[in-house]
Amino acid sequence: MKIRDGRLKKAMDEEAAEFTSSVEFDKYIFESDVKCNIAHTLMLKEEKIVDEEIADKILEALFKLMDEGYDALNFNHADEDIHMAVEKYVIKSVGDDAGFMHTAKSRNDQVATDLRLSLRVKIDEIQISILEFIEGLVELAIEHKNIISIGYTHLQHGQTITFGHHLMAYAQSLKRDYERLKDSYKRVNLNPLGSGALATTTFPINRELTTKILGFDAYLENSMDGVSSRDFIVEVVSDLAILSSNLCKIAEELIMWSSYEFRLIEISDEFSSTSSIMPQKKNPDVAELVRGKSSIITGELMTILMILKGIPYTYNRDLQEINPHLWNVIENTEAILSITSKMTLSINFKKERGLELAYKNFATATDLADLMVKEKKTPFRIAHQIVGRIVNEVNSNDDLDFNKIDSEFVDKIAIKLTGKSLSLPNDLIKKALDPVQNVKSRNVIGGPAPEMVELSAKNMQKFLKKEYDKKIQNNKH
Repeated sequence: MKIRDGRLKKAMDEEAAEFTSSVEFDKYIFESDVKCNIAHTLMLKEEKIVDEEIADKILEALFKLMDEGYDALNFNHADEDIHMAVEKYVIKSVGDDAGFMHTAKSRNDQVATDLRLSLRVKIDEIQISILEFIEGLVELAIEHKNIISIGYTHLQHGQTITFGHHLMAYAQSLKRDYERLKDSYKRVNLNPLGSGALATTTFPINRELTTKILGFDAYLENSMDGVSSRDFIVEVVSDLAILSSNLCKIAEELIMWSSYEFRLIEISDEFSSTSSIMPQKKNPDVAELVRGKSSIITGELMTILMILKGIPYTYNRDLQEINPHLWNVIENTEAILSITSKMTLSINFKKERGLELAYKNFATATDLADLMVKEKKTPFRIAHQIVGRIVNEVNSNDDLDFNKIDSEFVDKIAIKLTGKSLSLPNDLIKKALDPVQNVKSRNVIGGPAPEMVELSAKNMQKFLKKEYDKKIQNNKH
């Protein structure tokens, strides 16, 4: 017997059946749907709503389906969705008694439950991948904590840093991505099962039991909200859009740094291509595709928001259209995260080039100004002007080298500007202008000094251990 046979007299138009079918994307919630049916049937049995013998036969069929997998289902568009396909499988094994499986349950609360069950698994998998990426970045940062490079603002030379310090910046942004998902998980892991179509049921169901069986933290307390809420999807997709944006930034820097103009890194051959006509080319194609594919996730977020914004309470079929966009986001995020991690952790840093750039283009100018403040109590704005004039003087004279500026030259500029000499010791000027010493002196928490990079890395390793331990503990449960 088909679900339409009671109220409707005609079979659905073939094109309409295909138009309304969700079977193409229901593979993502297959396991969750079977688990949902198992939990619900166990509850019906425990509460004596369904005869124990019938419940056991239904459960046996469901466990068998779980073992056989998605391919055991016989789909056609007339079935509309995964729920009817699963029910049809159980009917084939049990007979008409399989219909008791749907007692006190609607497809509305069932799909809402399935989505939450499936999404929390994906959140966990993506979080693990983020932790693994961070772990690799931390190891690489420690290895490169003493390797001098240049930091940029406005894509112009700013101040001297280390490669290790830059890598830890990536790690910190990914940590926040992890924590955003961790926070969203709390709102995903709530049980809508028992909400029914929109107004629960007259059967004496036990929502606490299904919540416990399915591993939810709690159940949703309003049935209308239970079947219609999809804001948890918006929240997770928003998190993934931010994650993809951060991954895109990493890819963009790898593209720039590997160019001849920067020459700071070399991307591994495994993540590069060449030109069909220019034999000398080594193109960062994989990084470019990360940059391009990240926009898919942002686009899907906007689509989901647009679907949701015009839907009244409670369940409407429009909600079905969110699911393909959700799974497209998940697939693209997993791919972008995996490839960016592998590519980034395989790059070769060009140490000599990093040091070369650190010695050029006045990257230590701020420290010369700071020296005037520290040693001579010069107001920083005055020191800023003096050093700015020094830079102008060097730029207009090819024979001058900023890194070889001495006390006499500083005083010449200072006197012109303020009428006073500073008489800074040459050894202190040399130390301030030396990129290596410059970085070492920035031993403030969060700074690029090697010991600060190591401290940051150790703190991150503690975070990683704590989160890995939690994941292992949760998986045991």
